[in-house]
Amino acid sequence: MVSNNDYDETINAPQYATEDEILASFGYKQEMNKTMSTISNFSIAFGCCSILSGLTPMWGDAMMSGGSIAIIWGWILVSAFTFGVGLSLAEICSAYPITGGLYIWVSRLAPPEWVPVMCWITGWCNWLGLTVAITSADLGLAQFMSSIIGISNPEYNAGIYWQYGIFLVIAVIHGIINSMHVKYNGFFNQASLYWHLAGTLLIIIVALALTPNKPSAKWVFTYFENDTGFSSNSFAFLIGLLQSQYTLSGFDSAAHMSEETRDAARSAPRGILYAIGTAAITGFVFMLSVNFCVQDFERQIVNTELSPQMTQVFLDGVGYSWTVVFTVIIMGAMFFSGSALTLGSSRMVYAFARDGATPWSRWLSVIHKTTQTPIYAVWANILFACIIGVLYIVNTTAFNAIVSINTIASSLAYFIPIFLRLTVARKSFKRGPFHLGPFSDIINFLSCFWILFTSALFVCPTEYPVTAANMNYASVIFVFVMVCSLSYYHFRARYWFHGPGRSLQPDPTVFEDNMDDSIVRISKDDTLDIKKRKATSSAIPK
Repeated sequence: MVSNNDYDETINAPQYATEDEILASFGYKQEMNKTMSTISNFSIAFGCCSILSGLTPMWGDAMMSGGSIAIIWGWILVSAFTFGVGLSLAEICSAYPITGGLYIWVSRLAPPEWVPVMCWITGWCNWLGLTVAITSADLGLAQFMSSIIGISNPEYNAGIYWQYGIFLVIAVIHGIINSMHVKYNGFFNQASLYWHLAGTLLIIIVALALTPNKPSAKWVFTYFENDTGFSSNSFAFLIGLLQSQYTLSGFDSAAHMSEETRDAARSAPRGILYAIGTAAITGFVFMLSVNFCVQDFERQIVNTELSPQMTQVFLDGVGYSWTVVFTVIIMGAMFFSGSALTLGSSRMVYAFARDGATPWSRWLSVIHKTTQTPIYAVWANILFACIIGVLYIVNTTAFNAIVSINTIASSLAYFIPIFLRLTVARKSFKRGPFHLGPFSDIINFLSCFWILFTSALFVCPTEYPVTAANMNYASVIFVFVMVCSLSYYHFRARYWFHGPGRSLQPDPTVFEDNMDDSIVRISKDDTLDIKKRKATSSAIPK
């Protein structure tokens, strides 16, 4: 393996390890086809950061938690700090361009004795954030589809059970799409990119051109509203940031596609940064145009019967026909976003499972020979997303809690490798083609600060007085999942899980059986149908 500090005297440029060498150093081999280009990788990450999917369902709540100030200036604030987080992750991704992303990186950044448990926590947080994001995206789409009926018949209100049924159908379709051959996923997500950009541009132009009685620029940039019930306007503004932070998450999916991306050491970091940057710019213009279309704050946002409230703004501004067009564009973007999240989360679960870090790892780590996709991982995530969606039936405020779980889990998964890069691996880290140079420490410090700040903020209640109906249960659900995962680690997984790739090393607690030039490790406490494994698995077995 070539050191990052070695130079070719002929071209006077640093020579980096090849991607096959990096994979081999972790104990893996290349199993997936590298068919994705930089644009495809970026498209997937951008789909996860979908501005139309993330901003529209919660826009009304954010407007009542800080007014136009929280929407416009909050978006700028969140975009700046999130891009810093993206820079920190892109630097690490360039050094370790491997599917599995965050938890894989931790194995090289953490102290050796802490590698297993740190990888475990990072992986489960990352999985939870990506999978719950599927729930929130598809529930948002179900709400929007219900609002179509409300546009034509204001007296009709689609019940929660109908909305959940629509959500289930959407989730199953996403499972089918992501079970298809990997080459179609690339085409599908590039179509998502063009849909988002063209659709957003159309909404902006038509809304601004047709909406009468637009508010002044002073109102758009300075109007503040606090309908949260909290006496502190500053806290209300911070609550309004949830919409922006929720939207700008999931960009680590670019890293999870590394083993399917050509020149991943450069393409995957670009995918992360392009996704955040493009979403930040288009999101700002979109929010600016929508706020310029608000004609009556009380009637359109506070007292409207339509959900989400943005539908009412469109209906009053551009009329029924164009509102239907806008709604179809937004629903399409939500659908693409849910599919991209399903794709990224399935790759994360596949990578986690090939190291024995999940229940039923021998199934979740299987790559289907024909489609070259981890089909079992796809459907496991769909199933979990549907179970989490039941909370929406139990409590109508659960949507905000689901959004908070997504934000908290994803943020903590980002925090661990960045913090380790800043502290433990500050001097030992061997950078890849993309790096931050002398600015690395300050950017990593600011990223850690922002992640901790927003994670603490998003476990707080969003309304006052706090009741059982409006309580933010995000922390309860998050803690429950993490306690379950850590309990599983303590009582079982710690006997065989030693971090990425290390599961392939000889260990006295396991025995080995050679099959098809691969080493299968099986815990003495477990039983495995070896013949079935040999016949069905084309992945790196445990």
